[in-house]
Amino acid sequence: MIELINATKTYGQTTALDRMSLKIPGSGIYCLLGRNGAGKTTLMKLAAGHIAATDGVVKVDGRAVSPSHMPNSVNFIESGAVQFNMRVSALIEAAAELQEDFDRDFAREMLERFGLNPNKKYKHLSFGMKTMLTAIITLANNSRVILLDEPTLGFDAIMRDQFNTLLMESYQAHPRVILVSTHLIDEIAKVTERLIIIDGGRLLLDAGINDIDEKAYTLSGPVKTILPLLESLNCIGKTTAGSVMAAHIYDDRMAPPDGVTIDRMSLQDFFIYMVGGNSHE
Repeated sequence: MIELINATKTYGQTTALDRMSLKIPGSGIYCLLGRNGAGKTTLMKLAAGHIAATDGVVKVDGRAVSPSHMPNSVNFIESGAVQFNMRVSALIEAAAELQEDFDRDFAREMLERFGLNPNKKYKHLSFGMKTMLTAIITLANNSRVILLDEPTLGFDAIMRDQFNTLLMESYQAHPRVILVSTHLIDEIAKVTERLIIIDGGRLLLDAGINDIDEKAYTLSGPVKTILPLLESLNCIGKTTAGSVMAAHIYDDRMAPPDGVTIDRMSLQDFFIYMVGGNSHE
């Protein structure tokens, strides 16, 4: 449904995306990860047709997209998006008038669940509630592709959990492509199916959560025992303290020898080791 083919985007001397090829073939909740400046927002803007690729091709539903050919099937909400200063209920109605398949019942149910006063004006909402309202309006729109850029900024832990519930319920009601850019990796893992990691404008990983959970692990033991094992494994990071080493692996599981333990790696740690800062002596 979304396809980038050797897509490059430059801003002056800065390369935001560098010959990226990526395919999101169908419905699912996908998580887009990357450090600040990795190119996440640029990727989303390209898919939405808000900007044009400097080189390469960006397609949605098999058709090339650009600012002159923006796809109707894509709804992109950038981090910090604002609404008109209207009452919450009026904003919902305005969105429903503009979007043919807007789900009023879903939007109203979510307003009630998350304690959003429909009579309150937008400017009188807290930052977190403004963000939640925008997320509700976006997800009530039944576009076939939803792109959410850092949608939980300003949320506390409870609101983030509520947002993940909202995301899952929206997807269950209307299966489609939902691509979420976030830094809160372990939390989004509860609802996402795949992780897409980009770094320095390039695709680093596109893999299913279950595959990562199976193949990301840590081997701990004596340095002299661990080092020979790494010759045949994809080691993404090492931590050494004296004669003891923890080697962080992304590879098929192995049966560790005597004196070596194997532990599950959190997604947060997996991301950190994949993008750098991965060796500590």
